[in-house]
Amino acid sequence: MADLAKQKRIAAEVMKVGKGRVWIDPEATEDVTGAITREDIRGLVEEGIIKKKQKKGVSRGRARERAIKKAQGRRKGQGSRKGAKGARRGKKRLWMTKIRGLRRRLKELRDIEHIDRTTYRKLYNKAKAGEIRNIAHLNDLIKSSGVTKEG
Repeated sequence: MADLAKQKRIAAEVMKVGKGRVWIDPEATEDVTGAITREDIRGLVEEGIIKKKQKKGVSRGRARERAIKKAQGRRKGQGSRKGAKGARRGKKRLWMTKIRGLRRRLKELRDIEHIDRTTYRKLYNKAKAGEIRNIAHLNDLIKSSGVTKEG
């Protein structure tokens, strides 16, 4: 087989790619051997005897699959976590979600007249003080204290 190293180097310079991305048609090695000038190489590139190989990229397929799994709530266990508890969701964000839920529940109970305005205000302030952990705790407090209008 003919030594086409020089032609490959010239072709790489002409096409502005690396030598590794130059493809020479194995059927037309005789034509390429005769090509000694840049002009000859340009002619062979136009004919399609010498071509650029496509760049090798990194496939995003696996990354997409992983993203879908994460959106479904998978792959989020202890082993996948980096950073402290507060780094993943801040204390303020946790507080906001909790207090909004509690206040929404208190308003519902007040509007359906399950609790009176005085009780509502007392429980509202307890929630604000952080005394009430969650909605289930709030419901238990109301049930155990017997402040409902029905009970």
